[in-house]
Amino acid sequence: MARAATTTDAFNAVAEPRRREILDALTGGELAVGDLTELLGLAQPQVSKHLRVLREVGLVDVRDDGRRRLYRVNAAPLREVHAWVGRYERLWNERFDLIDGVLDELTETENEAEAETGRGD
Repeated sequence: MARAATTTDAFNAVAEPRRREILDALTGGELAVGDLTELLGLAQPQVSKHLRVLREVGLVDVRDDGRRRLYRVNAAPLREVHAWVGRYERLWNERFDLIDGVLDELTETENEAEAETGRGD
């Protein structure tokens, strides 16, 4: 089966863990490739390759600063990812609320049983 191109959209681009690490590092502000290689412990060619993909889908912007190229996050393409993940967040929150209810009932039952046997000291 052919592998999906990672440069087609933000979803594919952020599916790669190293790219998410780069985006995380850039949330603190602009960084050069050299800064990213030090922070992430990756070789420069790897960082450059990932930055190229992130740039192609619009997740990072670059500007020249003398001889350096500084990269920064462009959050606009992440809105679509955020909206999609938000639907699942609601689903998981509902499920966690149900689990919390079951745990509360179990704790209450356990406390009642301990009180009846005199072990609730």
